[in-house]
Amino acid sequence: MSEVHCLRSVDNLFVVVQEFKDYQFKNTKEEVLKDFEDLAGKLPWSDPLKVWELNTNFKKKKTKRKKINQNSSKRKMIDNGQGDKLDENNVKKEFADDLIGSHILDYYENPAIKEEILTLVGEDLASCKDEADESSKEDTELRVLKFRVTCSRAGEKHCFTSNEAARDFGGAVQDYFKWKADMTNFDVEVLLNIHDNEVIVGIALTEESLHRRNITHFGPTTLRSTLAYGMLRLCAPQPTDIIVDPMCGTGAIPIEGATEWYNCYHIAGDNNPLAVKRAANNISSLLTKNQIKEGKQSWGLPIDAVQWDICNLPLRTGSVDIIVTDMPFGKRMGSKKRNWNLYPACLQEMSRVCRPGTGRAVLLTQDKKCFTKALSGMGQVWRKVHTVWVNIGGLHAAVYLLKRTPQAFIHPLENERATS
Repeated sequence: MSEVHCLRSVDNLFVVVQEFKDYQFKNTKEEVLKDFEDLAGKLPWSDPLKVWELNTNFKKKKTKRKKINQNSSKRKMIDNGQGDKLDENNVKKEFADDLIGSHILDYYENPAIKEEILTLVGEDLASCKDEADESSKEDTELRVLKFRVTCSRAGEKHCFTSNEAARDFGGAVQDYFKWKADMTNFDVEVLLNIHDNEVIVGIALTEESLHRRNITHFGPTTLRSTLAYGMLRLCAPQPTDIIVDPMCGTGAIPIEGATEWYNCYHIAGDNNPLAVKRAANNISSLLTKNQIKEGKQSWGLPIDAVQWDICNLPLRTGSVDIIVTDMPFGKRMGSKKRNWNLYPACLQEMSRVCRPGTGRAVLLTQDKKCFTKALSGMGQVWRKVHTVWVNIGGLHAAVYLLKRTPQAFIHPLENERATS
């Protein structure tokens, strides 16, 4: 098997069929869509489909094991007359199955999967391939696979819509493989990711969204883990960085950070004691999961949960490298009226604790008017670098990347004394 790359999109893991760093789009919509049709027959589908098949066989085998374990557990409970106890061996087997699954996912998240895919992951993958049912293999070959194409597009210079690209590219894929199109009950999901002039064609490896991968205790406005990951990536964390979420809620952002950027230190804080409790419970659950996964006592996670006041943080001036947070939209949490006072106070306190010159902040809000007004009065300490537009449950929200200017923080009271 030649070199195969696996990447993570917003919601899932996928194996890359081909990546175009600087795709040259034609001038008219008809020409662009015709290029997408022609592209389907030119792509190197073979090796990515082998990885997809291997992944699918493994998931089927894992599901089969779980069903057998559950049935045997039920039988033992009936035979022993113990309605409230599970057989210890079966519990251990289920843990082992989950462990193998998470091991596979962790490996898929690495930048590249080469020929060693059958050995680096361990004998589990190899045995999965060797011991796969011949009957199920024949069924797969005989029955026509069902598929769908999902297009994710970002950029303002495209003369086509996501639906148009998915429709025409999907039609060409159907003609090439003779698969059957099915938007709901599909076997294969082909991904067409377009970002400005970058085009990536891939095959999804996960059926369910990864947006709840590290969260077990949810709040009224729990942020999707996938969006939290994207926000953290936007600020490009470096080793030893101190990353703070001053309005953490259930801790989705710092927990994602502690999982992906374990060489940084993460602090999750909120003024709501219930939110802090939920964040602590999520951290504890993730720690337990890691211990089961590693099969030994874990050293812990580089994260702490604290209750505090966002406008009066118990942190030293200039001690924080990155601030990443989901600010209250004024709908489920807070109110639009309160945001007019809250946002300027938050930005001011963030500018105090954030390191001048190198510090940065990534802030998510749907109350764009209020945020823009608050930011306009902070030009001496914050500079807007970039804005990313996101859709959150139908709400048009914005993620702002801010850079801390070299200007030293001066408390407003000191300013007043100096001018008086």
